[in-house]
Amino acid sequence: MKYFKIILILSLSFSLTSCIVSTAAKVVKTTAKIGYSAVKGTVNGVSWAVQKAEGKIDEDRIDGTWKVIGVYNGTYEQFSQDQNPANNFKSDCAAGMEVIEFKSNRGKFKPVHCDPGEEEWVKYQFKFGKNPSTGEKENYLKYNSSNYISVIDVTSKTMVLEGNLMQSYAFSGGKLYMFEKVK
Repeated sequence: MKYFKIILILSLSFSLTSCIVSTAAKVVKTTAKIGYSAVKGTVNGVSWAVQKAEGKIDEDRIDGTWKVIGVYNGTYEQFSQDQNPANNFKSDCAAGMEVIEFKSNRGKFKPVHCDPGEEEWVKYQFKFGKNPSTGEKENYLKYNSSNYISVIDVTSKTMVLEGNLMQSYAFSGGKLYMFEKVK
């Protein structure tokens, strides 16, 4: 009877241990997948985890006013390979901040500006498919018939766009822009 109890206890402890180990392995594997696909960086002391959106983004998510908080000289692919991505953004606004405004219900946006009166509304088309400028299947904006902005990702608080959005950074290679929602 004692041997039976000992064998029973040993077999139960072995099976419980194997369940715990397999569950822990699944957690580590899932965490590794999430960590691998997100690119981490720091902008203005705020840690960012940027991940390219998979599938179509709802166009209404870009609606509103977004302030520029980071500029990376290079593409998203270069940003994802960079171990220590540098933020090259310095505001040119005398008062206020650089913002980009979207009215998704009308398909219009105001390019990056300091003063709302200095930029005109530009019509755009929000698309998901093969972006003619990058050749990749992604979310993008098409405006002025031949200009494209890649929409890397949009959350309720942050947005990452790739393209030539600010003339002052166009010649220095600034292509990846990080935004924070203002309103």
